[in-house]
Amino acid sequence: MLTVHNFTYGLLTPVLGYLMSCMGAFLGLRCTTRAMAYQGWPRVRWLLFAGVSIGTTGIWVMHFIAMLGFTIPGETIHYNVPITILSMFIAVAIVCVGLLIVGFGGDRYRSLLLAGLITGFGVASMHYMGMAAMRMPGRITYNAGLFGVSVAIAVVAATAALWAALRLRGVWHTVGAAMVMGIAVSGMHYMGMAAM
Repeated sequence: MLTVHNFTYGLLTPVLGYLMSCMGAFLGLRCTTRAMAYQGWPRVRWLLFAGVSIGTTGIWVMHFIAMLGFTIPGETIHYNVPITILSMFIAVAIVCVGLLIVGFGGDRYRSLLLAGLITGFGVASMHYMGMAAMRMPGRITYNAGLFGVSVAIAVVAATAALWAALRLRGVWHTVGAAMVMGIAVSGMHYMGMAAM
């Protein structure tokens, strides 16, 4: 069993990852607020902007900033670039799908739960796809219980974020929701890392 470190640079990578996640979430939530003022194609466009912001900066960038703090003493970790990029596209695509479902859903609670489930599984898929991109000595295995908890965190966080996207209108409410979403995305990441 290899010794691994998730916080090689202390609080630098978790704090920077959290701040980036908050920034992506804030921008995405503001775009979603703007989207709800429109109908048709303009709404779709704003929801897609929101999905790109949340999927890239809010989730994917946070993950890879946090991964900078992950080291194995005496070993070099490489990443398979196509798989890493694919993980970003998964995050963006799934978040966009979730936002489009809630943005155009007729039954608010049913569409919210469906979108939260889809988006949560998408966030977890991005995380574990990013983990699959790692090239290092040894074989990666996961603790099934912690793996399940990390997926549950992703689903609950995604559902809460989508709920906030539909209901919050003020800038300060959006800042608060973005901070909560940053905690949830970071928590999912580090729970996934603990499962490894």
